[in-house]
Amino acid sequence: MRKVTIAIVAMLFLIACTSTQTNDTMIRNQIVDASCGQCQFGMKPPGSCDLAVRIDGKSYFVDGASIDDFGDAHAQDGFCQAVRSAVVTGTIKDGRFHATEITVQPSE
Repeated sequence: MRKVTIAIVAMLFLIACTSTQTNDTMIRNQIVDASCGQCQFGMKPPGSCDLAVRIDGKSYFVDGASIDDFGDAHAQDGFCQAVRSAVVTGTIKDGRFHATEITVQPSE
């Protein structure tokens, strides 16, 4: 009986370890604001100008894409000068947006 109890406790422990909950939020084809986190969203800089998105009113720095991937950030319609609409897919994880796809909409 003791071996059975130990086996059950071990199995429950393994199940608990493998099914930890994550706070990741998947975003699929959502229209968001995209811009320079420092210049336009007032975020604390980790360095120089960095791409950020605003999802449901909260701003996140972006991993998986650079501010320079979308043209000159300091041009008239660049991310340091303007907030642009973008369709994004990715995951919010650890306070950052991990992008798998970003499509910036044409500026008006």
